[in-house]
Amino acid sequence: MLAAGTAGLAALTLPGCATTMARPVTAKRGCLPPVNVAPDRVIRRVAGLRPYRPSGFVVRAEALGSKRLVHNYGHGGGGITLSWGSSRLAVDLALPGHQGGVAVLGSGVMGLTTARLVQEAGFPVTIYTAKLPPETTSNIAGGQWYPSSVVDSSLLTPAFSAQLVAAARYAYRRYQILVGEEYGVRWMRNYSLSNRPMSGVGSVDSLLLDLFPEAKDVAAGDHPFPYPYVRQYDGMIVDPGRFLRALERDTRLAGGKIVVREFQTADQLAQLPETTIINCTGLGSRALFGDAELEPVRGQLAVLLPQPEVEYAYSAPGGLYMFSRADGVILGGTHEHGVGVAETEPNTIDRIVEGHRQLFAGFRCA
Repeated sequence: MLAAGTAGLAALTLPGCATTMARPVTAKRGCLPPVNVAPDRVIRRVAGLRPYRPSGFVVRAEALGSKRLVHNYGHGGGGITLSWGSSRLAVDLALPGHQGGVAVLGSGVMGLTTARLVQEAGFPVTIYTAKLPPETTSNIAGGQWYPSSVVDSSLLTPAFSAQLVAAARYAYRRYQILVGEEYGVRWMRNYSLSNRPMSGVGSVDSLLLDLFPEAKDVAAGDHPFPYPYVRQYDGMIVDPGRFLRALERDTRLAGGKIVVREFQTADQLAQLPETTIINCTGLGSRALFGDAELEPVRGQLAVLLPQPEVEYAYSAPGGLYMFSRADGVILGGTHEHGVGVAETEPNTIDRIVEGHRQLFAGFRCA
């Protein structure tokens, strides 16, 4: 405004300059910057495997010989969302009465947040991992703060509901104090799009309604989407690459050790010097600890060139969703149950891109 005002004053005083000032441009009500979706704007194609358990994620302690073993795995599509909270529950089970170092298995988002919480409690930590970021499943995640596909709602129990709520609430608070460029966390407007009225909320969503303040339905004239029913809410989004790099840095700076080592059987854990072990191996827990309920759910994504002006996210019918991040515009997606190959399929990626292109072809913004 100051710059515009200075230019206007100059125009009034310089000889030969027009004295008529330009009218300000008024944005169309409910308009949003559209995403430029085209096949030639795709900069990468990625696939990841969500570690899903129909009955929900596991946070449980048990004995492993003379050692204490605490499990923290199986979070489906809610790993980044629930990481701090689920890791808080696991650490609270692991540390009472413990002395000495703690072993953490896995260096995805669960392993790294668990390691940081162990360090904050005053204990030395060593992470044992088969792969380091950016080669972990967590790096492939979209990063929206929302506990997506973490449990089959028909299997929801009071005990798991309490566990989910406790994990979500702690994680929600923890992420808020990390908002900023350093950890890649920011607030973003989200839109749920539908062809049918959204009359209520699901059984899982109902547990966490108070974590989405000012959620509301949006009138047709107040949004540009080619759908008759739209609901908006504000939530956080996490850039997984930046977040995981910062967590690994913090772990190392606090004296944590990271050892690249893969375990084939649980018996091999007896060789570790630590007497307390926290298992954050995700899908690896199926083979390592015999959890037959754990299954992979493949997600395929197309990533477009970044558009900094796009500062919103949406989910739409057909499994489509979009997150705008600094490293690109994330277009999803798929939920392929039982598919354990983390590879993209050209036809599927083409379908995803075309679905989003058609959505924006019907965008009601000039």
